[in-house]
Amino acid sequence: MQLTLTDRFRDQAKRLLADPWETGPVVLAVSGGSDSTALMHLAAETIDRERLHVITVDHGFRDVTDELALVAAQAESFGLKHSVLNWSWDGQGNIQAAARICRWAAITQWAADQHEVVSCMTGHTRDDQAETVLMRLARGSGVAGLAAMKELISTSSGLRICRPLLQENRMNLRVWLTERDVMWSEDPSNDNIRFDRIKARGMQ
Repeated sequence: MQLTLTDRFRDQAKRLLADPWETGPVVLAVSGGSDSTALMHLAAETIDRERLHVITVDHGFRDVTDELALVAAQAESFGLKHSVLNWSWDGQGNIQAAARICRWAAITQWAADQHEVVSCMTGHTRDDQAETVLMRLARGSGVAGLAAMKELISTSSGLRICRPLLQENRMNLRVWLTERDVMWSEDPSNDNIRFDRIKARGMQ
């Protein structure tokens, strides 16, 4: 019998959150897009909600009031804690690279403040995996540089990053959300071909 998305997620979460971290806090990195929204709903259905803490990083690029409100409302509907971490770009370097670095810095600092091992789940999908490889290929990376994202890594700070949706594709997640009348936000930068990841998305 074919497993449902919920069943597959439960199996992945159980494996990625295995002992000795099975009782620690689990951060859900939720931007409000379809992938991270699905992550939040799936986690709320399969993991002890007392362990979950939804975190959204406001990069300060644009007004995200509506996105934040949507994430907050959905987190509240599950009784989940929700925090917004703020960051302002200094205008230096590549905007998406800077946002990624500072997003992880903000989450890492939050985790360090908990004084215990924290696992952070992201909504990266099979689509993101393919985009990552294409981006690295376009940049001329050698074989070693073409390595894809891993389902589980531990950072030097002790934060455990889990990607339980890497075997799923974005369209299936959107169908799953639509069937449940769950709304998500669309980031306008996802249509901006100035960004390498968006270019890679168009190459698939």
